Amino acid sequence: PAATAPPGAASPPAHPPTPFVAMRVAAAAAALGVVLACWAPGAAAGDPGQCANPVAELQAARQALIDEVLHPLNAHPMLVRLAWHDSGTYDKAVPASEWPKAGGANGSIRFARELGHAANAGLSRAIELLAPIKERFAVSWADLIQLASATAIEDAGGPRIPMRYGRVDTATEEECPAEGNLPGAEPPFPNGEPDAATHLRNVFYRMGFQDRDIVALSGAHTLGRAFKDRSGAAPEASGGEGTEYTQPGAKPHGRDTEVAYNPGGRSWTPKWLVFDNSYFKRTPEEPSLLWLSSDRATHEDSSFKDAFDAFAASQDTFFEAYSAAHAKLSELGSKFEPPEGIVVD
Repeated sequence: PAATAPPGAASPPAHPPTPFVAMRVAAAAAALGVVLACWAPGAAAGDPGQCANPVAELQAARQALIDEVLHPLNAHPMLVRLAWHDSGTYDKAVPASEWPKAGGANGSIRFARELGHAANAGLSRAIELLAPIKERFAVSWADLIQLASATAIEDAGGPRIPMRYGRVDTATEEECPAEGNLPGAEPPFPNGEPDAATHLRNVFYRMGFQDRDIVALSGAHTLGRAFKDRSGAAPEASGGEGTEYTQPGAKPHGRDTEVAYNPGGRSWTPKWLVFDNSYFKRTPEEPSLLWLSSDRATHEDSSFKDAFDAFAASQDTFFEAYSAAHAKLSELGSKFEPPEGIVVD
């Protein structure tokens, strides 16, 4: 039986339950075969609400991402970058009991204070693309950001990421992390490290990763481009001529059909809308492709190079390592409600 609002009710209660509480109650009710009416953003009183089934909400949000953002706009690289920059502020030295002081995947990047960090230049557009979906579904910002990234990877041909959902959002800008926790691409590095390999280890070891994870995650640069007017890591700006792979009329998806994208910037790979192991197969001698100091470190450092070569030799090996590292990155610093998280098939 479905619960209904009392006669004459015209609006949700003044202090409705958070989507996380509602989702947990609804999930328990669903297990008993009960359908509940519940509050959700934009839901009228008496409406079963968008939070009646948390798995269905996440599935619907995922389909909306594909239909409204990924396929028409080819925004895969931007959404991956957004999720990484939300997660990548994590510091494992901060106890979980002090959440959200450790940073990580908690949705804080949606706030102007964090979007204003130099490393996040251009990511306000990603938040704008996600906002209409956030309005329609009972999904936290932290979940939506990570869902968008995992969906983008898979939709571009990459592996399915074993994700959990139910992340709790930070509430205010005051909970945003300090600037300077994300990895830099070129010297001078934030903490004065002498070289890119040392810098990468300092940043990723702080989050709990090892050398093989660092190289696997670097392989996500098979997607996307860098721009002079965003990260500053490439000589080409957005909207400009670009390179042979990023100029108007290029084929970044590797097919003969036209594809919508904003030209310009410089890519790491020729097919920069395809997730594969091509990042590991290119050479520094290719003038039209981007090779940052951090890229060269994964190619040349002796410990990094073992993984680099293994991923070049086998896409399956890369996908297995990447999937595990991405899943771990997506949960750094997250607080889940329910604690065990929500799994979506």
